[in-house]
Amino acid sequence: MMKNPKKSNRRFSKSIIFSLVFLVLGFIMAYSFSLSQAEKNKSGYTGGAFFEQEERFRGQLIEQQERNKDLRAELEEKQAAVQKYEQSFSDGPDRFSDYADEAESLRRYVGALPVEGDGLKVTLQDGEYDGNSENPNDYIVHESHVFQVINELYISGAQAISVNGQRIDGNSYIVCTGPVITVDGVQYPAPFTIEAIGKSDVLESSMKLSGGVMDQLLNDNIIVTLDMGQKISMPAMLSES
Repeated sequence: MMKNPKKSNRRFSKSIIFSLVFLVLGFIMAYSFSLSQAEKNKSGYTGGAFFEQEERFRGQLIEQQERNKDLRAELEEKQAAVQKYEQSFSDGPDRFSDYADEAESLRRYVGALPVEGDGLKVTLQDGEYDGNSENPNDYIVHESHVFQVINELYISGAQAISVNGQRIDGNSYIVCTGPVITVDGVQYPAPFTIEAIGKSDVLESSMKLSGGVMDQLLNDNIIVTLDMGQKISMPAMLSES
């Protein structure tokens, strides 16, 4: 049998049309996909970037929470200090005398007031030089030795201290220059007399502690003399007398 040429032409035409339709659809889909990828790359908002940004925000949040915690603790500490200060006022007039005594004690400490009382006198002298020693400085009183005595006396409760009659305060400086020491710009030769007003028995006991200041001074060949139970007077720092 012979095939009908008209039917064959129709099938061929349909095939061409379908092929063109699918080709156009495929082109449109590919173009749309490429556009969406370009938009994502353009904005830089990829999946990896999103999670990275999320982690950064989370870290900043944790850091801020820790900072808030520290500030809260600091606030509580300040509130406790204010409450304690207010409580001191609520104690009434009975505390005023204590405040006055404390203020006077501080004035004596900084040398703003003349002072007088029992205390301890510590005298430091250069040791006798041994001709066999290579260094004569090993037998001389240095500023470090004077500072050792002053610090020990303050720790033991001394209210006021002087060196060779000159009051010492928190800003005083002592420098050793050969056989003399300079106290706040004034030079003094040996021996050096350090006087302290306070409980003389306590001051002496602290100096004589085993392995304490006096033992260290003797090991450095310094001659140390302690004289307790004396009445000691010291002028104010600004006094001209």
